[in-house]
Amino acid sequence: MSPDCSLMWIPVIRGGKGLYDYLQGVQAYLAPPIFVVFFAGVFHKRLNAKGCLAALYTGFALGLIRLAIDTPVKLGHGFRYEEGSFLWVMNNIFFQYYSLLIFLVSLAVMVIVSYMTEAPAYDKISGLTYGTVTEEHKNESRSSWNTWDVMLSGTVLALILAAYLYFVG
Repeated sequence: MSPDCSLMWIPVIRGGKGLYDYLQGVQAYLAPPIFVVFFAGVFHKRLNAKGCLAALYTGFALGLIRLAIDTPVKLGHGFRYEEGSFLWVMNNIFFQYYSLLIFLVSLAVMVIVSYMTEAPAYDKISGLTYGTVTEEHKNESRSSWNTWDVMLSGTVLALILAAYLYFVG
């Protein structure tokens, strides 16, 4: 983004509740399809590249639609959508609920498109999803770590839990 465009975007950010809130909203609109593709792709061997792309495009489009609806209101100048209209409802849905909607729609699109198209070649994805992991893969993975690796991983998890509990209060 050029400096001129960045400066012109400041009123949009200030029109909301600040930079942090704005960034959380943008992330909430753009992250769900990426999560769907990664998470579902790892756990389900039937999903394919066409389904993944369809989910990414759909989720990205839904996120852009929400940003386009929110931006005029955040610019200020007294702009408001007519109460009860579709755009007013879209603008007033809590951003995390809209994020959940993007997640569910992206997941549905990914599954539907994947099942409507050809299955991936299982020999090419062998070991990449939980459904294609063989005993040989499991044994090879387990042989690559030792007791120290397990103890240090447990220590890291304990430190994360301790920090969480400390800051929760």
